[in-house]
Amino acid sequence: MDAQRRVTKRRGQTRQRLLDAALVVFAAEGFGRSTIEQVCDRAGYTRGAFYSNFASLEELFLAMWERHSRRMLAEVEAALDAARTAGVDDVRTAVERLLDAVPVDDDWYRVTAEFSAHALRNPALRRVVVAREEAIAAAIVPGIEALLNRIGRRVPDPVALGQALVAVHDGTAVQCLMEPGDPVVQRRRVDLFEQVVLAYSVEG
Repeated sequence: MDAQRRVTKRRGQTRQRLLDAALVVFAAEGFGRSTIEQVCDRAGYTRGAFYSNFASLEELFLAMWERHSRRMLAEVEAALDAARTAGVDDVRTAVERLLDAVPVDDDWYRVTAEFSAHALRNPALRRVVVAREEAIAAAIVPGIEALLNRIGRRVPDPVALGQALVAVHDGTAVQCLMEPGDPVVQRRRVDLFEQVVLAYSVEG
C-alpha cells in the first residue's frame, strides 16, 4: 500500500512538472511551434514520462488549462466571499475586488490566444474549448449574482452576463498587455467591466 502511494505521488509530481514546463515552453515558443521534446527537456523527463501522462500536446494543454481554471476560480470565490464579508454595497467596488482576483497574465494570455486559434481550425477541439469556457463562466456567475443581490441588483440572464464578462476580460487584457502599467488603461478596464455588469443586471 505504501509503495502504491509512493508511485501515485511520484506520478502526480511528474505530471505537475510537465504542466509547469509546458506553460514556459508554450509561452516562449508558441503552441504551434512547441514540441513534446521541448516540454520534456524543460521538465527533465523522457518522452516515455510524457506519454505515460498525456497522449498529445493538446491533451497536455487542456490539463494545464483545467489546473489554471481551478486556481482562478478559487481566487474569484475567495474575492467574492471577502467582498460579501466586508459588506461591499456598490458595483464599482465589487468589480474592483473581482478584477484583483483575475489579474492579466502575459504568459497565460499568449498561450491561450494561440491555442484558441489552433482550436478554430479543429471543430472537435473547438467544441471542447467552448464547453470549458461555458463551464468557467457558469462557475463564476452564481457568486457574482449573489453579491449583486446584496447590492440590490438581479441578473435576468446569467448566461449572457457570463459571456459578456469573458469577452470584456479577453479584450481588455490585450490592451493592458500592450500598455503595461498605464493607469488610464487599467481604469478603463474597470470602467468597462462596471458598465457591463450594470447593463446585464437590473435593480430589484
